[in-house]
Amino acid sequence: MLDLIDTNVFWSILLIVHGLISVALLGALTHQTFALRKGQSTGQVNFYNRFSSVNPAVYTYAICLLWILSFVFGGWIYSKYRINIRIPLEQMGFMKTQGFFEMKEHLVSFGIFLLPAYFSIWKLQGHDFDVPKKYLTYMLCFIAWFSFLVGHVVNNVRGFGQ
Repeated sequence: MLDLIDTNVFWSILLIVHGLISVALLGALTHQTFALRKGQSTGQVNFYNRFSSVNPAVYTYAICLLWILSFVFGGWIYSKYRINIRIPLEQMGFMKTQGFFEMKEHLVSFGIFLLPAYFSIWKLQGHDFDVPKKYLTYMLCFIAWFSFLVGHVVNNVRGFGQ
């Protein structure tokens, strides 16, 4: 496949696809999180009420699938990052940036191990499971947002195509 297109174009396309999958994951997790936070409805029609008035359970399959896809694409991109971006970041002395990316790696790996519990708990019925659903979803939402923002910062520091 690399014979058909330039190597930098290929890796850029891969990074864009990874980013699009991640944005879809962020949207699904954010909708689910806001739906869980929804308190008593005041009857007012506003952005927050409309945004959080979704059935949070319908996002479970999509979140699991998108998390796995994002993880796989991110792992594929990591091979390029490890050589072409991480080494120059270390040489330029961006240790805090590098540290945040290391934290991102660990949190995303932790998140993928939480997926079976997350998926299982969302399939259970009853109010006994509301608290674990809430906290697992909050944790995955935090990890996804943190990872997305750190990924953008690292990409902006070095630039993927350089």
